Amino acid sequence: MSNPFASWSWSGPEQAQRLETIDMHTGGEPLRVITAGLPPLPGATVLEKRQWFRENLDHVRTALMWEPRGHADMYGAVLDRAADDAFDVFFLHNEGYSTMCGHAIIALTRLVVETGLVAADCAEIVFNVPAGRIVAHPRIEQGVIGARFRNVPCYVALDGGAIALPEIGEVRFAIAFGGAYYAIVEAGPLGLDLTVADHGRLIDLGRRIKLAVASAHPIVHPEEPDLSFLYGTIFTGPAENGRHHSRNVCIFADGELDRSPTGSGVSARAALHAARGELRRGETMTIESIVGSTMTATLVEETAFGGYPAVIAEVGGTAHFTGRHSFWIEPDDPLRAGFLIR
Repeated sequence: MSNPFASWSWSGPEQAQRLETIDMHTGGEPLRVITAGLPPLPGATVLEKRQWFRENLDHVRTALMWEPRGHADMYGAVLDRAADDAFDVFFLHNEGYSTMCGHAIIALTRLVVETGLVAADCAEIVFNVPAGRIVAHPRIEQGVIGARFRNVPCYVALDGGAIALPEIGEVRFAIAFGGAYYAIVEAGPLGLDLTVADHGRLIDLGRRIKLAVASAHPIVHPEEPDLSFLYGTIFTGPAENGRHHSRNVCIFADGELDRSPTGSGVSARAALHAARGELRRGETMTIESIVGSTMTATLVEETAFGGYPAVIAEVGGTAHFTGRHSFWIEPDDPLRAGFLIR
C-alpha cells in the first residue's frame, strides 16, 4: 500500500497563527509547553509576564487548553528566560493560571536538560514561579528520567475546619499551602473511592467543597495578593500499594482532576502531617495518584513563613514526552478561541 502523504509539500493554511508545543506527562498528568509562536513577554518578573499574558494573550490559553486542541483537564506552561540565568515559568489550565505546579516543574526539568536549554550535566536548575523560587535537580540514569525540587515554604493555614454541604452533611477539612492553597479532606467519611470509577463524584464534591470552603474562609497570603485564593480540594485515603504512605486525588481549577499525585498538593500535605507530628525532618512519604503513579515528598527543613510554622518539602517524580505539535489557529474559525464540554 502506498502512503498518499509520502511526497507532499503542503505546510498548512497560510493565514493561520502557528503555535508550537512540546507535550509531556508527569505521572499521567499532561503538560503542554509552548515553544514557539508567542511574542516576547514584557515584564521584569514572572508575575508581570503572567499579568501581561493574561491581559493580551488569554485567547492562546483557551485555544490550547480547551477543545478542540485540548480538553477540560489539559494543563500548560509558558517558559521564559529570567535575567539571572534562571527560568521564569507560569502555568495554564481550564480556568486560568496557577500559582505553582510541581508536576510541571518535574517535566520542565527534564525538558530543559534534554533539549539543550541547559548543560547536560547541570545539577541545579532554578525556576521562578508565581509562588516564589524553586530549585530543581534532574535525576539522570541513562538519560534524564525524573527530577526532584525544593518547594517554597509550606504551611497550614487552618486545621480542624468544618462546613455543611446539602445532602452530604458535615465535611471536615484543613487548609494548607504548598505553593497553592488546598482544602484537604478525608475521602472515606464521604463515601468516596479514590479510583477512576468514582471520578465523577470526586469532581462534583471537589468543586462543591472548594466553593464552600472559599466562601467560609477567605484566603489571605502573607505576602502576595495574587496568591490569595483556594486552588483546589485534595481527597486523601489509604494507598493501594502497602509500601506507600497514602493515596490522594486533587480536584483543582474548574473541576480539573489531577492524574498525578500533585506536586504542590503533596507539599501541602507534608506541611499538614508535620504540623500534626506525623512527619519529621528527613522522613519521606510516597503518595499515589488516581492512576497509581507516585511522587515522593521529603521534609528537608523546618522554617517559618508569614507568621506560620512552615516546612520545606522536596518532591520527586518522573516525566515522559508524549509529542511535539504544531497547532494552527485560522482567523476565520468561529471556534478559534476554543470551548469546553465536560
